[in-house]
Amino acid sequence: MRDHHHHRLLFLIVSIIFVFSLIRNTDAEVITLTADTFNDKVKEKDTAWFVQFCVPWCKHCKNLGTLWEDLGKGMEGEDEIEIGLVDCATNKPVCSKVDIHSYPTFKLFYNGEEVAKYQGNI
Repeated sequence: MRDHHHHRLLFLIVSIIFVFSLIRNTDAEVITLTADTFNDKVKEKDTAWFVQFCVPWCKHCKNLGTLWEDLGKGMEGEDEIEIGLVDCATNKPVCSKVDIHSYPTFKLFYNGEEVAKYQGNI
């Protein structure tokens, strides 16, 4: 009987660890940037920010599926590279300031400076 309880306890512990690992792994490391956070974040010293600018109704943005979240997960733990997302429907001042006119647009910032840009169909 004692072995039965140990097995149940072990199964419970393993199950809890498994569930927490799933929760952690599904928590994408894509950081939502807003008008309040954008400037401070992209100006972080020695940090590259790869940012997607999009709107909810953009079919090309939707066609990305989970690619952006997958990229965020893949970059988890990399202190020098951050993956960001700006919703231009709710953060128009940010998108205007960095000259966003089509979706999706991807920009790479380093120490607050734009160093690369891609816009167009995916």
